[in-house]
Formats: sequence, structure tokens, C-alpha cells
Amino acid sequence: MTQTALYLIGGLALWLIGLHGLIVQHYALRRIIALNIMGSGCFMVMVALASRVQPPDPVLQALVVTGLVVAASASAFALRLASSGKPEQDE
Repeated sequence: MTQTALYLIGGLALWLIGLHGLIVQHYALRRIIALNIMGSGCFMVMVALASRVQPPDPVLQALVVTGLVVAASASAFALRLASSGKPEQDE
């Protein structure tokens, strides 16, 4: 098994684990984590596809780096929205 195939299988496994978590879980925080796991699987597949040729495809590598920044920003925004849904209690 080549290294590219290993990354492809690993990325697919991560994506499927994230999809399972997204379908099964009901809490917002767990669903956000499941989406992040799915995104990590997509990034692994893109890195594997970029490394198929020599030299590696710089466009896919740049997309992965950009996607990481967007995923981190979207996760922070989603966490903020999930935390604002709970009313504060006055004691």
C-alpha cells in the first residue's frame, strides 16, 4: 500500500466518522466537532491528491492552507453562536 493510498483511506475514514457523529449527536458542540473532523478528512484527501505527482501540486496545497484558516474561523463563529443560545441565570 502506498503512502498516497494510506492518506486517502485515512481521509475517507475521518470523513465517515465525522458524518456518523453529525447524524447521531444532538448537542451543538458535538456536531461542531463532527464537522471539524469531516473537514480534516477532506484536507487529508486533498493532500494525498496533491502528492500524487512530482513535484506536488501547489494549488491543492494552497487550498488546504486556506481551508484550514476558514475552518478555524468558522469553528470559532459556530462555537460563539452555540454558546449564545443559553440564557444566563441571575443569582
